Amino acid sequence: MRIAQVSPYDLAHSGGVQRHVASLSRELQSRGHEVSILAPCTRDEPAVDVGDVDLRTFGRSVPVPTAGSIARISFSVWHEWRLKSMLENEKFDIVHIHEPLMPMFALTAARFSPSATIGTFHAYNEGRGRGYMFWKKVLNRGAIRLNGRIAVSEPAKQFANRYFEGDYRVIPNGLDVERFSSPAQRPSILRDDAINLVFVGRVNEPRKGLRYALGAYSLLKWQYPKLRLVVVGAGVPDRESYRIMGERSLDDVVFTGPVTDQELPGYYQHADIFLAPNTGKESFGFIIIEAMSASTPIIASNIPGFASVMTDGKEGLMVPPKDEAALADAIKRLIENPGLRAQLAVDGRATVHKYRWPHVADTVLSYYDEVLDKQLVPPAKYQGW
Repeated sequence: MRIAQVSPYDLAHSGGVQRHVASLSRELQSRGHEVSILAPCTRDEPAVDVGDVDLRTFGRSVPVPTAGSIARISFSVWHEWRLKSMLENEKFDIVHIHEPLMPMFALTAARFSPSATIGTFHAYNEGRGRGYMFWKKVLNRGAIRLNGRIAVSEPAKQFANRYFEGDYRVIPNGLDVERFSSPAQRPSILRDDAINLVFVGRVNEPRKGLRYALGAYSLLKWQYPKLRLVVVGAGVPDRESYRIMGERSLDDVVFTGPVTDQELPGYYQHADIFLAPNTGKESFGFIIIEAMSASTPIIASNIPGFASVMTDGKEGLMVPPKDEAALADAIKRLIENPGLRAQLAVDGRATVHKYRWPHVADTVLSYYDEVLDKQLVPPAKYQGW
């Protein structure tokens, strides 16, 4: 099968969608399918591992604020003719577009692809999706065509359905479980004699909830002298996090800065408790399934994206978002109950198997076959935007 994986996001930056596209493409190619990735890339080499998959790059990207983060996407209309011609000439069996409502690259592919075209919807927002709202009238007048629709979670499905109604198949993101479960070297910063709380995420994004991890730590550090908070991730803490650290004398919090892909599993595996105090705008719990793979007990905010991959009391404990007191109570519960910590770790490892890439790829390929058996919707006539 000839398959095009289309990403609107710049592959020069390593984000969740970019890693998803690269991993899915490698898995499909390993099974004998002919796969090409079509995406913007502002550097000679992508930041994600595409292996030996055919990579077709289309121009540069610009940073755009979206859902509490920064998306790097291409708005160039100069590539419209090139992309349209490529899709016509290559005669792909499947054109799989990730975030098909993203201007302009993904939208162009969704509009003019002559092949069986499938869109995967990755986004979620508790509020209004401004980008989706902008395109809603155009989209529902048939300006683009999709023969199949995938959502990475139930929250992502509900969010997409608000703006682009249709039938969606929920197929979760995949994970290289072995990468996080294979024994990794203990980072020197995680002391053997301490109770290590580990936070992973971009610390300059308030939605990652660092301020609440800091607040919970401040409520417990005097009661548990061996307790340490280790913050793993790039960026400079937001203003509120700085305020909390200053007012509550949290000069012992350890910030590692960015770590490599090879180093990251060690932080998960050797953490005593993993904290995910995110406040929202998460369609899926990547960090949750990474911690599960590492057999690490989890305390996470009870937000839709996280609740789609874990159950309170089974793979971890869930607390109300933006509640440092509840987070502190959950940490205290796990500190004082090592048996519960061990059971959560075991249950997490059992759950995470369904997110292995081979299993996810099987489900995606089955959906491809299902879509190919349908009567396809013809592409739009080219009239530009």
